[in-house]
Amino acid sequence: MLDRDLAKLYGVETKRLNEQVKRNIKRFPNDFMFQLTKEETIILMSQIVTSNHDDNSRSQNATLKRGKNIKYLPYAFTENGVAMLSSVLNSEKAINVNIQIMRAFTKLRELMSSHKELKEKIENLERKFKEHDKNFVIVFEAIRKLLDPPEKPNKKIGFHT
Repeated sequence: MLDRDLAKLYGVETKRLNEQVKRNIKRFPNDFMFQLTKEETIILMSQIVTSNHDDNSRSQNATLKRGKNIKYLPYAFTENGVAMLSSVLNSEKAINVNIQIMRAFTKLRELMSSHKELKEKIENLERKFKEHDKNFVIVFEAIRKLLDPPEKPNKKIGFHT
């Protein structure tokens, strides 16, 4: 999660959240928090601008409005970093928000785990049915496509030389 999103959830300014992190920097190793590069930040901002259009048009590049330039590169926090934030932000709201975020991470892990288990069960069924009936091969191929949708290639948008 990005620092600005966490700051909104905790009801503090992004600047204040980052100040607390910097004061307690030993609690945030690289696997808890990292800073985005300028290129990553620009890509992220252009995606946000594109997804916020009301009509169906798409922006090919994000132009920043006056005063909206990139002053500070955002920090991204991992699950462990979010958990550590609760120890440096001691307000009641921060504690409650942190509990909700940790529950969301736990639920995501459960969903990913159950998806894996379902996939294994289907593969076992597929092995059994392949031996008995060749017509089920088509059914299991369709199920596999639903479980593992193909990755979409990343198209580069804009003018290239």
